[in-house]
Amino acid sequence: MRLAPLLLMFASFGCDKGHVPAPAPAPTTAPPPVAVETCTLAPIALKLPMPKRAVAIGDLHGDLDAARAAFRAAGAIDERDTWIGGDLTIIQTGDVLDRGDDESKIEELLERLDLEAHAQGGAVISLLGNHEMMNAAHDFRYVTPGGAKDFGGDRAHALAPGGAWAKRLARRNVVAIVGDTVLSHAGVTAEWASHLDELNEHSRCWLDGQEGTTPTQALTAEDSPVWTRVWGGEHVDCAALADVLKRLGAKRMVVAHTPQHAGINSQCDGALWRIDTGLSKHYGGPIEVLELDDPPKILKGTRL
Repeated sequence: MRLAPLLLMFASFGCDKGHVPAPAPAPTTAPPPVAVETCTLAPIALKLPMPKRAVAIGDLHGDLDAARAAFRAAGAIDERDTWIGGDLTIIQTGDVLDRGDDESKIEELLERLDLEAHAQGGAVISLLGNHEMMNAAHDFRYVTPGGAKDFGGDRAHALAPGGAWAKRLARRNVVAIVGDTVLSHAGVTAEWASHLDELNEHSRCWLDGQEGTTPTQALTAEDSPVWTRVWGGEHVDCAALADVLKRLGAKRMVVAHTPQHAGINSQCDGALWRIDTGLSKHYGGPIEVLELDDPPKILKGTRL
């Protein structure tokens, strides 16, 4: 699979934008994605009804213990990692991969818990982050020595588009709208608000190996819902946020991607919530998750 040119493309990204708040990038001029006529994957609905109870969890970055602690804080699992959440829905907003050694273990936990949750009327919804996309494009700069041995010892093949693990990632959307809440890894800007179904389809079909080596625009566009920093920094344009929410018929947006070292916080009178607390070992941030109540509630956990 000819992915070497993609690594050159990533040089323009610097280093995952440093994973620190940065000035908002200028919108890209990349055209919006178009429908993938030849893709055989069944679509995953963008909009889902609001469940009785829902909790959003941010970046996990290869730390199984932190993931387990977050699920416990949500009331989803017991000390044996068995689902006890009943009809609870968990939405994990991407970046399971990189910076830690437990990536495939977390992925397997998420898949198992989704099955257990469905048996009780709940669900575990996993979304795609920039690090899932980067690994599919063979950008392994943030892989730990332990992670390099993960995924059956052949990470490059397993996570490349069409690989066994990439096909599992292809079961996930980039953006979900749950009730009146928009959730994605980095957030939706006005340029993308009208193209979310196409974006989800493109990303999934690329991971599934049905689009050759041409990467999805979720990965290559600097303002995409896995890359943008406009919602994660100190200064947020609340009028721009209100415009996006109006376009999507939503009340609030939940984003991760940019670590909030003091913990989960909100902007724009509760219309924006930032949930990446840097809870993995790599950052050592607090174990916090967000219950999507009205208003949302911050649930605090204990590091295992």
